Amino acid sequence: MKSYEVIRQAVEEPGVKAVAADLKVSAALIYKWCEAPADELDPDQSGAKNPLDRVREMYQITKDVRLIRWLCNEAEGFFLPNPKLTDTGDLDKAFYLETRRVVRDFSELLDKVTDSAEDHSVDAAEADAIRQKWEDLKSSVERFVILCEQGQFRLEKNEK
Repeated sequence: MKSYEVIRQAVEEPGVKAVAADLKVSAALIYKWCEAPADELDPDQSGAKNPLDRVREMYQITKDVRLIRWLCNEAEGFFLPNPKLTDTGDLDKAFYLETRRVVRDFSELLDKVTDSAEDHSVDAAEADAIRQKWEDLKSSVERFVILCEQGQFRLEKNEK
């Protein structure tokens, strides 16, 4: 689905005018965000790049997953990248590497919590650091589970 289609569907229920008023922008701008670019090869042609395209572009430039995580958190969810198994050619090694990643991320989370709690309080910066480590751990464990479900670590028994 294209970004302008997502925006078009999202503003349908509350209405373009209501969304525009809440965002303190013109209804014309919202309508512009809901339109397909005249030239798909030049999405900037309309002069009104929509917010979804801008966030995507920021992510592509920075490669900072915190942008996406923040949006997902605002939607009461979390970001989970699609798992990519590095083809080591050795399932035992791949299983070991994925297991090691989960243990490492869990250890880093525990370290962050321990460091933060040493003074019997957790400030906003420490809470944010704990959140980032928690997001890393959730992603690692989910990746591991998905790979297991896909049979990535299922070894065939040698039949004699």
